[in-house]
Amino acid sequence: MLVFAELFLCGYPPRDLLERSSFHNEIHLAVQKVLDVSKKYSETGILFGVPRPTGKNHGKGLFNSALLIHNGKILQQINKSLLPTYDVFDEARYFDPADQIFPIQFKNEILGISICEDAWNDPELWYRPVYNFDPIAKLVEAGARVLINISASPFKLGKAETRFRLIKNHAVKHRRPFVFVNQIGGNDELIFDGCSFAVNRDGKIITQLMSFESSLQTISLNAENPQLEFKPLDKMASIHDALVLGLGDYVKKCGFKSVLVGLSGGIDSAVTCALAVQALGPKKVWGISMPSVYSSPGSIEDSKTLAKNLGIPLRIFSIKDVFKAYIKELSSSFDGREVDITEENIQARIRGNYLMAMSNKFGHLVLSTGNKSEIAMGYCTLYGDMSGGLSVISDLPKTMVYQLALYLNKQKAVIPPATITKAPSAELRPNQTDQDTLPEYEILDSILDHYLQDGYSAAEIIKQGFEKETVYRVIKAVDHNEYKRRQSAPGLKVTSKAFGSGRRIPIAAKFEQSWG
Repeated sequence: MLVFAELFLCGYPPRDLLERSSFHNEIHLAVQKVLDVSKKYSETGILFGVPRPTGKNHGKGLFNSALLIHNGKILQQINKSLLPTYDVFDEARYFDPADQIFPIQFKNEILGISICEDAWNDPELWYRPVYNFDPIAKLVEAGARVLINISASPFKLGKAETRFRLIKNHAVKHRRPFVFVNQIGGNDELIFDGCSFAVNRDGKIITQLMSFESSLQTISLNAENPQLEFKPLDKMASIHDALVLGLGDYVKKCGFKSVLVGLSGGIDSAVTCALAVQALGPKKVWGISMPSVYSSPGSIEDSKTLAKNLGIPLRIFSIKDVFKAYIKELSSSFDGREVDITEENIQARIRGNYLMAMSNKFGHLVLSTGNKSEIAMGYCTLYGDMSGGLSVISDLPKTMVYQLALYLNKQKAVIPPATITKAPSAELRPNQTDQDTLPEYEILDSILDHYLQDGYSAAEIIKQGFEKETVYRVIKAVDHNEYKRRQSAPGLKVTSKAFGSGRRIPIAAKFEQSWG
């Protein structure tokens, strides 16, 4: 039997495409093609995920289904029981839950086939139960001897280990071999890492497939005493591979041939550009340096060195004269007012306009280079450095950006040492550094992690040993800048709580937590 992932035929998540009749017409035609192929391989079963009509005149009218096809016929349809509606998942918006759970006989085996979330009702994973029954237990009670789960389980740090522990627990608990097959590839902000595997009834690995890379492997569930160990990628390797896969798939699936990165000489744009080259190759990546009156010679040289190391073309456009023209034109309206963030933002927006002009003229996709720490604090300019069609590192805290830079240089020294060691700066006013405005990044990222990932209150974060005034300042900045994040480019998700579809905070809200 050949096993594919959840909603394999259309990809996951299809979102509101599921509400279009033309989409379902194409799916129907594709199923017919699979049936035709199946006739040519009459001994082989084909299992794959697909949305299917319920045939009922109430509810959503769709199941998230798995079809088992054999010898040109649909042998059985299995429907998903548990429909997640948390984080990035919104399946109850589109699907109805299965109305029955049953195993399937295929040749000489009785298969317990489940779909993604159906395997996740494990008490170890939740502080309170999300569902009131366990589909895997019901399949075993009904006689299933082999368990198979087809998934579209998006990547986040540590997810591969969690999945393995989950599936291993099922196998050991029920004394059944378990096959887990996961989607691979980037779909908008979500990245699917694959990392499919199979375990025997003792929970020992029979085989493990590649992470972030398509692979095909034939396995026998009768393997005795396998000696393999589950080996997920380490932290920085998995982040690197996830971002390269997500970036590459986003560009290709959106129909772009090349990307454009504004190079400031700083760490964020350097890491973004290096990832783009690894995803697409140097011939499809273009760099632009846009120095202002406040740009240091070192930053310009670092941009040139980076471009040379990566083998990409670099254009340099000075924004000095354009900035002067702006200030001159606005001078009568600004008369009597001090120079402030307004003038800084004008420079950032000039750069954004240069980038978008080059994008329009040559068809490049502009990559936004902001990191999670800055985006959380609103330390970014709408229609300026936030311009772009994809935000590659928007889910990476600044401290993690530095870690990724060091990882990239271990593979091949491309990011100039000065870019890594110098104090980060927007260079929008004389002698500016990020720490003039933000707390030290080590402190900031720790507070943000507690607030965004853990959901801690200010009081709970202060109890962790952080200065009260700093905690208040950070939380107020995060809450105040929700309007900016709502207007930002899609960002690739690699942590458990990314800005975007998985975080739904109102912009216009009077709520303010008690500072106590």
